[in-house]
Amino acid sequence: MTSLRPFHATDVFKFNPTNLDPLTETYDLNFYLSYLARWPHLFTIALSPSSPSNPSGQISAYIMGKLESSPSYYITSPHYLPFHAHITALTVSPSARRLGLARTLSSSLEQAGDEYDAWFVDLFVRKSNLIAQSLYKGMGYSVFRVVKGYYSDDPSDPEAEGEDAWDMRKRLKRDADGRHVRGDGERFEVMPEDVW
Repeated sequence: MTSLRPFHATDVFKFNPTNLDPLTETYDLNFYLSYLARWPHLFTIALSPSSPSNPSGQISAYIMGKLESSPSYYITSPHYLPFHAHITALTVSPSARRLGLARTLSSSLEQAGDEYDAWFVDLFVRKSNLIAQSLYKGMGYSVFRVVKGYYSDDPSDPEAEGEDAWDMRKRLKRDADGRHVRGDGERFEVMPEDVW
């Protein structure tokens, strides 16, 4: 049986098989450890059962989340973000797909968002990642806006055109009237510099 537990610093040496999926955004070691230091309660892994060849189990999935808002000096901007939860990374290894792990991990972050009285949970997903979009839509997320060229696949070339991202949101209990979500977000386009 798969179990959930908090991410430990030594897990960075064990989650490479989960990160091998081409649609998983990977980061440098400092990035993972900074999340672990700032939001340890929002960095969770799903661990597969142990076996004789792998007594500690294998990381089947993980979610990196955070709680944030735009800086106060940004409050007059139309792009200001109120206090919310954010899914920075959510990935499931190919061998553990279709078991509901993505839904389980997302729900844990949504629950934490409600506990901290956040307005919504958001995430960014590549416009071409139809599988992830379908998953999130099935969990109640909708597109809030399109971020043009958000994913730069060649950071060494500042002129390279990146892939668009969908900024998807799911309202939480605090947003009872739904003022921080919209149903026609594909029509609203912003540039990466507009996204805090």
